[in-house]
Amino acid sequence: MNRLALLIAVSLLPLASARAEEVAAPKAVVELFTSQGCSSCPPADAVLGELLRRGDLLALSYHVDYWNYLGWADTLSSKQNTGRQYGYAATMSRSNVYTPQAVLNGRTDVNGADRGAIEAGLKKLDTAGQGLAVPVQASINGKEMDISVGAGKGTGDVVVAYFKRKQTVPITRGENAGKTITYVNSVTAVETVGMWKGEALQLKLPMSAMEVREHDGCAVLLQQTGPNGEPGAILGAVGLMAWTQ
Repeated sequence: MNRLALLIAVSLLPLASARAEEVAAPKAVVELFTSQGCSSCPPADAVLGELLRRGDLLALSYHVDYWNYLGWADTLSSKQNTGRQYGYAATMSRSNVYTPQAVLNGRTDVNGADRGAIEAGLKKLDTAGQGLAVPVQASINGKEMDISVGAGKGTGDVVVAYFKRKQTVPITRGENAGKTITYVNSVTAVETVGMWKGEALQLKLPMSAMEVREHDGCAVLLQQTGPNGEPGAILGAVGLMAWTQ
């Protein structure tokens, strides 16, 4: 089943005039690894929402499943999200993972609840020339999604992360019992759709209005990978949001 086809189908469903809106040229990518069962995570979830409202960052939330035993199974968690976090741990030569963890441009990490540390980390990456140097664009044209990746140095994968734009969850058990928390850009699935070898790349991905999946948008990431497919540095990115006229 083609997840991208399902995403675009959902984008088109609310009204006949529905479109996908590109989040043009984000300055950086912030990926938050969080859990509804983690008492330290709500402040980080709020920070991610604040960063998203800046309008110049691509902010994504990955709910992990390893805290589900604490009395509340995270309704947005998945093994794939947990696997992505462990992949970053391998890339960064870490022996463990934690929440809330914010990974910046796939290169470094900080406490996801510390907005000052996030902004300082992003500034440091930018100064070091480790920002999003390769242009990435995406758009829906008729029955296809067009992805354009510019030229640059190195190699990488073209990765699509599908997300739910806003989810408000009342938590009745576990460490956050009694709280109602709003989560933004919660990733539900990630897949690789192409390979980039440093030259300009054009991809056309088909859509099907016959299949529907509950996604509100997606992020297209140009990302380096390790020898076993571990996620690494993000070289370029763009987001697409569902919206209606």
